[in-house]
Amino acid sequence: MRLLPYGDRGLLVELAGTAEVVACTDAVRADPAAAALLLDVVPGARSVLLVARPGIPLDRLRSVVPDEMVVESPASRPFRPVRRAGAEIRVAVVYDGPDLAEVARQTGLSEAEVVAAHTGTPWRVAFGGFAPGFAYLVGGDPRLRVPRRAEPRTTVPAGSVGLAGEFSGVYPRASPGGWQLIGRTDVVLWDLDREPPALLAAGATVRFVAVPA
Repeated sequence: MRLLPYGDRGLLVELAGTAEVVACTDAVRADPAAAALLLDVVPGARSVLLVARPGIPLDRLRSVVPDEMVVESPASRPFRPVRRAGAEIRVAVVYDGPDLAEVARQTGLSEAEVVAAHTGTPWRVAFGGFAPGFAYLVGGDPRLRVPRRAEPRTTVPAGSVGLAGEFSGVYPRASPGGWQLIGRTDVVLWDLDREPPALLAAGATVRFVAVPA
């Protein structure tokens, strides 16, 4: 772990990987003392940005960074929804993606087993990025870890559900992309008329639900 100043009101906590990011984010958000000091907590792939409230010196931010963190495996990691207390965010998916057969081939599962694995475990939003409303989801069935496509697509339709490495995600709008596409959803992930606009916030849990076409 490394701590770096990030402007005059930010402290960047550099970490080894996504599991450490989730553990650090959880620890900071669970600390009552941190609420008085922090304006925002922004997790990334291998870092957590702590943004201080006006008038809070950076030296005080260092006090909220945990000296030790419990880093759990995806299977045992607790899920703490932040948008809706006690509820999962359910995303209905039609599993007819163009890469479903390829994911089945790479994992050694049948297409039905890929769907069952994707829907059978709740996912957690580790961090957002790439495009407004895009959430990197972790904690799914480890059998679904597949590489990105060798050749990215120039256009991926909005609502496409994909896999890449340890992550799953939903494309909030049409864009280029290299993830393995296994399905599609009509759920709106980014809406400027909604507060907040992003449906999936860091720390939220997501349950994919298979529906017919």
